[in-house]
Amino acid sequence: MTLHDLFNNVSSNYWPVALYFILLPGIAWIVGQVATGSRDVKFWGLVYSVLVYAVCIPGIFAVTLNIYLFLFERQSVWQANIILQFLPIISMALTLMIIKQKIPFSLVPGFGKLSGFLTLIAALIGVMWFFDRLHLVAFTYVPFAYIIVGFVGTLLLIRFAWSKMF
Repeated sequence: MTLHDLFNNVSSNYWPVALYFILLPGIAWIVGQVATGSRDVKFWGLVYSVLVYAVCIPGIFAVTLNIYLFLFERQSVWQANIILQFLPIISMALTLMIIKQKIPFSLVPGFGKLSGFLTLIAALIGVMWFFDRLHLVAFTYVPFAYIIVGFVGTLLLIRFAWSKMF
């Protein structure tokens, strides 16, 4: 089974996937209401950690897939699958905003690993796009040290932007 086959299969029966991504922000809100006033921050941090991973892994995949499809495959926005390409990202953003209102992300175990993973993916896609757009001839006049400094600077900029966003 290819990824295209999986998308076609899910597109023909999209309600389970749609329900999953619609319920996750609702579950985060319910957990926030139940956890209000509780002193057991470690337990609720673990519960939020499960929610973060449940929403961020598909959300990060959807972001990466969209970037790949729009930059490299030149897919039109009109052909995008709303359930598989946009709903996970919207669900991820809503869930993270709801969780951020109740508990700092520093108390959610493993959240730093996800943001680091997203930074790495963004940097690699940026480098792939850079190599896709430029010809190798353009590198003859640019010292390699400048390319490394630009790559590290991009990593730091993406990491800084991600920390300010959430």
